[in-house]
Amino acid sequence: MGKGPLAGVRVLELAGLAPGPFAGMMLADHGAEVLRVDRVPVVRAAGDRPSASPLDRGKRTIGLDLKSPRGVAAFKRLAAGADVVIEVFRPGVAERLGIGPEELHAVNPRLVYGRMTGWGQDGPLAPRAGHDIDYIAISGVLSMLGRAGEKPTPPINILGDFAGGGLMLAYGVLLALFERERTGRGQVIDAAMVDGAALLFAMFYPMFSPTSSPTSSPTSSAAGGAGAGGAGPAGLSWGERGTNLLDTGAPQYDTYETADGGYVAVGALEPRFWAEFAARMGLPDLPDPNDRANWPAIRARLTEAFKTRTRAEWERVFEGSDACVFPVLGMDEAPGHPHNRARGTFVQVGGVTQPAPAPRLLGSGHAALAPATRLHDLSAWGIDDETAKALRAEGVLA
Repeated sequence: MGKGPLAGVRVLELAGLAPGPFAGMMLADHGAEVLRVDRVPVVRAAGDRPSASPLDRGKRTIGLDLKSPRGVAAFKRLAAGADVVIEVFRPGVAERLGIGPEELHAVNPRLVYGRMTGWGQDGPLAPRAGHDIDYIAISGVLSMLGRAGEKPTPPINILGDFAGGGLMLAYGVLLALFERERTGRGQVIDAAMVDGAALLFAMFYPMFSPTSSPTSSPTSSAAGGAGAGGAGPAGLSWGERGTNLLDTGAPQYDTYETADGGYVAVGALEPRFWAEFAARMGLPDLPDPNDRANWPAIRARLTEAFKTRTRAEWERVFEGSDACVFPVLGMDEAPGHPHNRARGTFVQVGGVTQPAPAPRLLGSGHAALAPATRLHDLSAWGIDDETAKALRAEGVLA
């Protein structure tokens, strides 16, 4: 296992809720030296105990009072030797503290300043509070999530916080570092969760455009026609929530309960996969799933059939097949699945089971994984021992 492709990159991560630490974790996983800057009381309370959170793995931590002029001066000294800053405050807060992009670029023009918020740095909602559910609501994404006839259902806080937020910020950091190699200059990244969530659904927006038109392709027919929307890429079209090909509207793309109260996931979309699925189910006479009119009858038969065997029994039925049927594993079960074990999809870090770094760079590997620990010696970051001792005595540094 190598040090990772980001070895030598220094990141200052200002403590915040999950999306910021997630971005920092992704950079640390691949070799970046990440120093998490938290509040002094938080660090003192934690002492030297390693953090068990996967989002903190591979990092070092310090406490710094950023409301103190001495604390701000110390942060600027740290930033002078950093490559990246991750900041997750509301717009204007960093500037009021004196650690905004302009102030930090004055001491380090090469600095990549990554800002992540829900609404972005500008726009009418920029100063407002919000959470994942609000950002995916405004993006239009939430309107698509849920069963037919039921209210929209957020997929916990994955789409806004982690995928649309932390992941996009980490991607932005890499883009800015790459460009810096050409220009020699740093820049500011404005990563907004509402923007990121919208981007994740790029394939679907054309289906709701006034310029889109329905198509008569088999895929479109299975998706239920244009409905509230129109035609999108590859002939896929979209109607009301929960009535379409990929949102549990179609019986060939849904979950089913088994005899023991477990569930299996079915994704038999293509004709040859559907044919193998029907054969393995012992239901070769199932109607054509490309005809939407057949969906209720197909769903009723599959619902009844799947309840005749346990989840484990259905696993054996579909083992080795291309029918696209797999068990819905619990979070506690997933690390033990043979495929996940074989690939090392999950690892133990400090006795805590968690996902391994992704994606995999087979030529360089990733950094060694360890829980976050407190950093006492800041000399490598430009703060000598005497200065650090004085700051600690003043209660500015922990």
